[in-house]
Amino acid sequence: MSDSGSQEELRRYYERLYRSWGPQHWWPAETRFEVVLGAYLTQNTTWTNVERALANLRTAQLLTVEGIREVRLTTLQRLIRSSGYFRQKAKRLKTFVAFLDKECEGSLDKLFARPTEKLREELLSLHGVGPETADSILLYAGNHPVFVVDAYTRRILDRHEILPENSDYEEIRELFQRSLAPVAEGLERQPALAEPLESGIRGAAHLPSAMSMAHRTALVQVYNEMHGLIVGVGKNYCRKMKPACESCPLQSFLPHE
Repeated sequence: MSDSGSQEELRRYYERLYRSWGPQHWWPAETRFEVVLGAYLTQNTTWTNVERALANLRTAQLLTVEGIREVRLTTLQRLIRSSGYFRQKAKRLKTFVAFLDKECEGSLDKLFARPTEKLREELLSLHGVGPETADSILLYAGNHPVFVVDAYTRRILDRHEILPENSDYEEIRELFQRSLAPVAEGLERQPALAEPLESGIRGAAHLPSAMSMAHRTALVQVYNEMHGLIVGVGKNYCRKMKPACESCPLQSFLPHE
């Protein structure tokens, strides 16, 4: 499929999924720092396990920069144990806060005021931060216009013969960003798409939260929604084993053999 053809296809996916499921209210969190914590904790685990870890931190009143800075490492490890790889993740959270303190005086406002590409490079230089984690922090906590690529994204692109599953992260990210820019431009000129037409499973939708309802540009909002919608497809239909293609909203887009 040509690049222009792939871009048009992805725009059609966005419209189909949004009309099916509506706003996903992704990422569910009350503060920007909670998003940062979730981005680290969700590495190599399910969101259910992350929610348990975040609940423990909330109960201990540690969902703050100061809380992570001051808590003993062993205590932090115990509280986030449900997220898996808890020793590594606890050290990485401490590293992030140390970076924030050194470079931005502990201020997320100062951190996210930095230019997108510069901040992305800085995040990627931190131990344990790969492109998906960095872009999740940029998009969902900082409202920077970067698209997040995850395993679900790769699987869907591969099965729909748009890009191989092992394609370079940046190639996939840039394809989505080129594809979705016109969608955002359209939203700036006209009202959002209509309410969902279908009932039942609503993708990966969460209840609205302070962060999911935060003000953002049309471009950031479209990236936000598209990632949430893709998560919904991956979790409910485009599973690694036993995919449910016949009932998937994107079934009609599958290539014919």
